[in-house]
Amino acid sequence: MQLPKQYVPHDVEDRIYQYWLENGCFSAQVDATKQPFCIVIPPPNVTGILHMGHALNNTIQDVLVRFKRMQGYESLWMPGTDHAGIATQNVVERNLAKQGLRKEDIGREKFIEKLWEWKDQYGSTIIGQLKKLGASCDWQRQRFTMDASYSEAVKETFVRLYEKGLIYRGNYIINWCPRCRTALSDEEAAHRELDGWLYYIRYPVKKAASNKRSPDYIVVATTRPETMLGDTAVAVNPHDKRFTWLKGATVVLPIMDRELKVIEDEAIDPEFGTGIVKVTPAHDPVDFQLGKKHGLDFVNIMKDDAVLNEQAGEFSGMDRFEARAAVLEVLREKKLIEKEDPYKVSAGHCYRCHTVIEPRVSLQWFVKMKPLAKKALEVVEEDKIRFSPDRWKKVYLNWMNNIQDWCISRQIWWGHQLPVYYCRNCQEMTGRNSKSQIPNPKSEPEHGIIVAKEKPAECPYCGSTELVQDPDVLDTWFSSWLWPFATFYWPKEGNKDLEYFYPTNVLVTASEILFFWVARMIMSGLEFMGEIPFGRVLIHGTVRDAKGIKMSKSLGNVIDPLEIIGEFGADSLRFSLMLLAASGSDVYLSKEKFLVGRNFANKIWNATRFLFMKLEESGVIVEDLRVDSLGLEAPDIWVLDKLNETVVQVTESLENFRINEVTKNIYDFFWNSFCDWYIEIVKDTFNAKTAGILIWCLVTVMKLLHPVMPFLTEEIYQLIKTHTRLNLNSSVMTASWPEPLPFTVDEASRMMMARAIEMIRVIRNLKVDLGISPAQKIVMKVSSRGDFRRFFEDNLIWINRLGGIERVEFVDRLRRILFKGDGVELDFLIDDIDRDRFMQSLDKKVTILDGQCDRIVQKLRNEKFLKNAPEDTVLQQKERFEQLSGQRQRLEELREALKG
Repeated sequence: MQLPKQYVPHDVEDRIYQYWLENGCFSAQVDATKQPFCIVIPPPNVTGILHMGHALNNTIQDVLVRFKRMQGYESLWMPGTDHAGIATQNVVERNLAKQGLRKEDIGREKFIEKLWEWKDQYGSTIIGQLKKLGASCDWQRQRFTMDASYSEAVKETFVRLYEKGLIYRGNYIINWCPRCRTALSDEEAAHRELDGWLYYIRYPVKKAASNKRSPDYIVVATTRPETMLGDTAVAVNPHDKRFTWLKGATVVLPIMDRELKVIEDEAIDPEFGTGIVKVTPAHDPVDFQLGKKHGLDFVNIMKDDAVLNEQAGEFSGMDRFEARAAVLEVLREKKLIEKEDPYKVSAGHCYRCHTVIEPRVSLQWFVKMKPLAKKALEVVEEDKIRFSPDRWKKVYLNWMNNIQDWCISRQIWWGHQLPVYYCRNCQEMTGRNSKSQIPNPKSEPEHGIIVAKEKPAECPYCGSTELVQDPDVLDTWFSSWLWPFATFYWPKEGNKDLEYFYPTNVLVTASEILFFWVARMIMSGLEFMGEIPFGRVLIHGTVRDAKGIKMSKSLGNVIDPLEIIGEFGADSLRFSLMLLAASGSDVYLSKEKFLVGRNFANKIWNATRFLFMKLEESGVIVEDLRVDSLGLEAPDIWVLDKLNETVVQVTESLENFRINEVTKNIYDFFWNSFCDWYIEIVKDTFNAKTAGILIWCLVTVMKLLHPVMPFLTEEIYQLIKTHTRLNLNSSVMTASWPEPLPFTVDEASRMMMARAIEMIRVIRNLKVDLGISPAQKIVMKVSSRGDFRRFFEDNLIWINRLGGIERVEFVDRLRRILFKGDGVELDFLIDDIDRDRFMQSLDKKVTILDGQCDRIVQKLRNEKFLKNAPEDTVLQQKERFEQLSGQRQRLEELREALKG
């Protein structure tokens, strides 16, 4: 069979993947005779397109699943997608906008129909892309977070928690996105630092009864002057002696002329601004608590789109930022601004549209998290769940110890509608955000609220049939926190799959969703299953560009994994990513780094072609994979020993998630030990014994490498079956994981081969240093005694060939020594003319090295360079100097040796 000179991924990958699918290679079933291994995929959004973060995350998962499958585990990689509430709704709304329509124009029912149409048409795009990557998920089990059965699990969860008193409704300040017009949890509104201003505003003071000489005004500092329109108090710290005179005073709110109370509270930081702060209970989380504590009025000045309402007086109808400018203009006209200072502002942003969020008092549904967090803390503290890298354990525990209640209701249409019904006869549904005064949530009547999985026929309180479902939907994470068990059709009774595969084994994820998802899955697993959802959490780093900047479409530094697959193949992408992905560290990518994977694939392909060619030329037929220790020569024993080491290292590294070490170990063995040395040693003495060893090594490496480079290894595994008479498995994926060969090698034998290889490297380097062509044969004098002398003589044929040596003269003592190693000294037979030429060559090289070293020294003495250059660049220069200095020293020593 003629094989192409280079590996062509496009001719292989689709065909191989179809072969796996047709033969059910990814399928996992309950099997009492096998130990289960299960990973649930972090479900990508149905809006998702494969990016490098996906490629990294899913390659790691696939490596682990394929490894465990070959170890004999019943391995399941559970696939699925997330409905991604806000993200998906935004996409469909944009499509409607192109037609000049809003979702309100067509109504909720029609809009949801369009959402399902979009999902059916585009929602599987990322699944197809994962298949291109080589993902070995059991696709027959694919789940979606809004499947009918999955929705039942979501409703069951809500009802159970409500009945347990862990879900409640209340008016609280929440994160509100004016663009998406929905509440967000704290985790969905991450804070970013912005350049802003701190404005010092004068508030007039009515004379305090205790001090007739009190100032006419106080100065209040704020970063959000537009919210002053909703102020209902000013506050000071009770221990701040500067403002004792304010006690009992009344302050007047500028512009609105509303009288404000002066309150004292230890929450006030005397160091912020002037020490006096404005209190806006309806528009600030801290002020909300102050308002409840001190019985203040709550004045809401904004609509749900952050446009000011009638409570804002003359500023009604303005956007919040437009209103800020207008308020400042009025204050300046009235000479009420004392000063304006630049200030760094920490502002929450919507995780989907990146709009600055608005703190807003709203009637929402919440989950009490502290009762759920208790056990979730214990299992991590006791290492029943372990994080890799371990540093994330501390981060997790810190967050869980400070956990806040979770706002789970969202004011959108795409998602799981709350299983909550209101009886119109018992109570009129509370208008969201319509009250200026916050009611006490504990005294809010629950009468007329029915929580049930299905709509009741009538109200259990009054018998009325006028029931209406809460229009809100649940936070997307409220469905995905059930993923490890809801994917197995929980709470269905007698569920054999759930009993067998739960708890799952490993969760592979990014740090960004540690709190969104990982922590909540631990809590839900313990609450509803009574067991942890997984034993290990593997957190990988972030994909960045070569400069260390996180990849982003807006920055234009994204590398599309599908383009890389198109150009280099999926295996090249996978290998390069795994090689760069040190445990938990960020991955720095440039397109050139994928050449490593492509070049390695071609190296493997060409070595395989060479081996098949030698089999054909020699007529040798390989019929079994037994390696007989009898008759093995030193290079045979050496390469099999190196292979044994690689099997042990790769297995141990995979068990401990050090996948980058796996790629390095396999790369080093195959490229260096196997190709550069063993094949070169035996290629001119090819026989049945060496053919068996070569095939053994090739099959073993294909098994070891399969989890990382599945397509190439499967193709070569199938080719081995056609070029030999070996009785191999139908697929490398179902082959057994390699074990070390049962033989031992003494350290002395290892050292002999290591010294011989090192000597050949030295000979090659000496020829380069002296300007001798690699093709030119040399006569070498060697002084060596004992075992290495005998080893040298026994292996002289391949040592001479690989060293480019015409002949070797063994002597007891050398007059001149060009190299002195462990138990061996050597010299080249050089006449005086050659010696003069070599000396001139060395002088020239030393001069060049001196110039290079001098330039680096000048750089490292340049204060401007040291100050402005990146730390890595300075370190590289220092390392380069050490390298060049070492080369110079070696050449000097060689020059001195030649003089002798």
